[in-house]
Amino acid sequence: MRICCRILYKELLIGPAIIADVPYWIAVRPQDTASLCIFNLHLSLPSHPYKDQMVEAGKYHKLKVIKKVEFGVYLDGNGTEILLPRRFVPKDLEEGDELTVFIYHDSENRLIATTQHPKGQVGDIVMLDVVSTTRQGAFLDWGLMKDLFLPLSQQKLKVYKGQSVPVLIYIDQQTGRVAATEKFSQHLGNDQLSLREKDEVDLFVYRKTELGFEVIINNRHIGLIHFSDVFQPLEIGDQIKGFIKTIRPDGKIDVMPGKAGYQKVENETEKILRLLKEKDGYLPYHDKSDPEEIYEYFGMSKKTFKMAIGALYKQHKISLEKSGIQLIAED
Repeated sequence: MRICCRILYKELLIGPAIIADVPYWIAVRPQDTASLCIFNLHLSLPSHPYKDQMVEAGKYHKLKVIKKVEFGVYLDGNGTEILLPRRFVPKDLEEGDELTVFIYHDSENRLIATTQHPKGQVGDIVMLDVVSTTRQGAFLDWGLMKDLFLPLSQQKLKVYKGQSVPVLIYIDQQTGRVAATEKFSQHLGNDQLSLREKDEVDLFVYRKTELGFEVIINNRHIGLIHFSDVFQPLEIGDQIKGFIKTIRPDGKIDVMPGKAGYQKVENETEKILRLLKEKDGYLPYHDKSDPEEIYEYFGMSKKTFKMAIGALYKQHKISLEKSGIQLIAED
């Protein structure tokens, strides 16, 4: 047995140990070293004191090449050699070089590296396709050669091949492997918000309701895009950028796709100028045009369109005609 470190906790010495190459937690009274308690690391005990120094599965890491072999290269995983298979090794990669890789477990439960980019990492909520099922669970396509396991116990209802399911990617505490779960509602909530109105956020379109689209904000909070604020096609499982429109006193959050305020308008003005140039400097749209026609042609709401042409008019880049907008030629 090799004891890695020790911590004094309630008159006990507690620390991780390696027994026959298997990690355990041990607990012993200093005055009675014969009384030794051994726990598997996956039990609910204090976190590993050096966890922050370890290479965690399910995440990206920047690691150094320590040696080259015929079947790939080995990377320094803070004391653990991690193989990057030859098919993923970039040309001209040499010992001492650093490389950003994604880490997960292979079929023999060894940490392995890849330069492929999965559809999500630990902590992300994503929509994934079911590629096969077994009695124990289902396997999901997450963009890597090895599929992601969705245990039967983590399914709301039994899933089937060809189905798309929203899941949270997490680390299974018993196996230490990256896995998926449909039961992630307990990880979401608006009780403790670190958001402010107009903050830019990542949105996951979770489901459609009577009022609009319920979205998951930054993998942590729940919000709503009202139908009146939807100016682009949305599908369940879409991952889009948005911003906080309103935070209500009861904690409910209204969000909108795109960027907030004039930062968004600046991008839309560039689009209008480009379209004007493509149409010889004139477009038959103005502030009285039908909102659906504006959205169909410009891909923006009438409100955003009016703000954008107003900004262009003040910049003396366009003139407002009765039947449309005219590009002003540059001197």
